[in-house]
Amino acid sequence: MDNEMTLSFVAVSDNESLARVAITSFVAQLDPTIDELSEFKTIVSEAVSNAIIHGYDEDGKGIVTVHAVRDGDLVSVAVKDNGKGIFDVKKAMEPLFTSKAEMERSGMGFTIMESFADDLQVESEPNVGTVVTFTKKFYSVKMPQIS
Repeated sequence: MDNEMTLSFVAVSDNESLARVAITSFVAQLDPTIDELSEFKTIVSEAVSNAIIHGYDEDGKGIVTVHAVRDGDLVSVAVKDNGKGIFDVKKAMEPLFTSKAEMERSGMGFTIMESFADDLQVESEPNVGTVVTFTKKFYSVKMPQIS
């Protein structure tokens, strides 16, 4: 392990951008490409939004925790909530499935996360909470040395 961070915040939508900025700073030392950084921020954004909107119904009381570990060029992130949990993870991960149709949610969050992550795991227990864990390998862009 080269580095590790933990960020906890109240489950309000404004804090989704806080998580994105913090995680961007955490991986910046890897010198990621613009595409890698964009994909990584999107995964974090989707996982945090799910925790806030679906886990806590945006109650402003629950706590979302983002824990990241960097080991070489591999970064693992876990986004955890102690909210209402997912009753059927397999169903929730199907494209276009949403439990918040009245909010005009697209149901593509897990599909997007899966497409951008190298590995994605979702563990959930009803009325206990959810942990979304993903890993992504970064291929840094190093500028050639000029002699």
